[in-house]
This record gives sequence, structure tokens and C-alpha cells, in this order.
Amino acid sequence: MKLGVICDGISRDLRHAVYVMDEFGLDYAELQFVGDTEVGDHSPQEIAEIDALLRDRGKPVSCLSRHIFAGMTAANRPGDDLHTRHMDALKRVIDMAHVVGSPLVRIMTQRKEQILWGKNGAEKWNVAHGVWDSMPPLIAPAVELARAEGVTLVVETGNGTLVNSNYTARKLIDELDAKDALKVLWDPGNNCWCHELAYPDGYEELRGGYLGHIHIKDVKVDTPRATLEVRRMGEGQLAPLFQPIAEALRSDDYDGVISFESVYHPGNENFEDGFRLCVDRFKNLFA
Repeated sequence: MKLGVICDGISRDLRHAVYVMDEFGLDYAELQFVGDTEVGDHSPQEIAEIDALLRDRGKPVSCLSRHIFAGMTAANRPGDDLHTRHMDALKRVIDMAHVVGSPLVRIMTQRKEQILWGKNGAEKWNVAHGVWDSMPPLIAPAVELARAEGVTLVVETGNGTLVNSNYTARKLIDELDAKDALKVLWDPGNNCWCHELAYPDGYEELRGGYLGHIHIKDVKVDTPRATLEVRRMGEGQLAPLFQPIAEALRSDDYDGVISFESVYHPGNENFEDGFRLCVDRFKNLFA
């Protein structure tokens, strides 16, 4: 399968990150921050330099991952100041995607409300009324822009966003009738927070052409204590599920990229050290 890494998880120095990718035989570069700048905010000259470096080193870009729509709430509306700023940023990221040859652009969704639907009384007393319905109108203009520009958006399953499971990601895509331009960026580690079992439950939601990209990390969540621990690959709660996920992806001829998300450190705040402790386990499972 096609393996890569979110480069700034190794280093925001892209040249160094590429050297480390070469060391471990990872081919696909996912870009989020290069230097101290988030994708979408680089100058044309900086984008040209990024493109030249990656092409020279044979590292195709798998995805440009800016935090589009993150931080918005149900109070926001299409065309308001915050939504306009996010849409303007999305346009800049898409322009960069054309230069560097990225087929995918990541978006997020607005802040999470805990209970979106209910029954037998919960629909009156517990549901955050109208929150879900406020989201598709915010995302629809992004989908239309992607169609016009010939790129595919991937919506990440975030641990603090309205789309925080494969179920909600698929529901959003279906409500927008957007499977041609919007796919799921599946992060099973994030989905642990809402207790969606990655396999088989979460995986089954993605069948039928919904899966566009994957982030892999291992975690241990303690929702009652509001605590998240990133763990070394294979030592968290996803450890027994990685192998069946990998086998299902192979069986289904998944042709997208799997990006290792290097957000683990062994207690020293050095994320490259964490990457080096995890990458062989990642490759053994998914290569």
C-alpha cells in the first residue's frame, strides 16, 4: 500500500523531514506546516521551493491539511466573516494543491456538541437542536469550489468536531450528495474518543467509495476523565485492530495513501524520537 507521513510530525524543516522519510522508505508527503507557516499561507516563491524540493526527492504530495472550518460553531452562517475567512484560506490551499500536485485537500468541521439526535424524550431534553443541520450549508460552498477546481476534499474525523466518527462523516457526505468531491479522512485514533470501534464497525461505514485518506496513530482514551494519551504504535487501544484494518484495506484494493501521524513522543517532547520508535511497526502492518 502507499505509505507516507504528515511531515511536520517529524520536523517543520521539510528538507530534514524528507531525509528522514528516505531513511525509512516512506514515499508520500502530507503537508500541514512547513516552517512556521500553515499550508495556504506560503508565498508563491515558498510554494515553488516546496514543490521543487519534493519533486527532486521523488515525494508526491498526498494531501494538503489545513484546519479549514475548525473552530466554527453552530452560530456561524455561510458568508459570515469567519466562514468567509475559511473559504478564502481554502481557495489558497487549492491554489497550492494545483502547484504541488496534491489530489486531496483536508477540511475539518465545526466544534463538537455531544448529543445531536435522540428519542423517547432525549429529543426534547438533551439534543443540541439545530446544530447538525447548521453544518451542511457551511460545507456546501467548499464542495462546489472543489468540483470547480478539480480537487477532492477529505473531511477528517476529529476528536473535537461535529464529524468525529465515520458514521457522521458518511452522513454529511450523503446529505450533501457529494461523494464525487468529498471523501472521509479516517483517523481511527480520533474516533476512539467517541467510542466508534474502528474495526469492523467504523470500517464498514466507509464501504462503497467513501474512504479517501487515512491517518494512523495509537492512543488510549479515558473519556470520563477527559484524558487522551498518545501511545507508541501497537501499545494503545487500537493495537489489536491495526492488523484486521490493514487486511481489509488490502482485500478491498484501497489505492489511497496511509499517512503516519507522528504525534507521539517518549516523554522528552521530541516527536522525531517518537516517530523513530513507531515507524517500523507502522510499516510492518501497512506496507
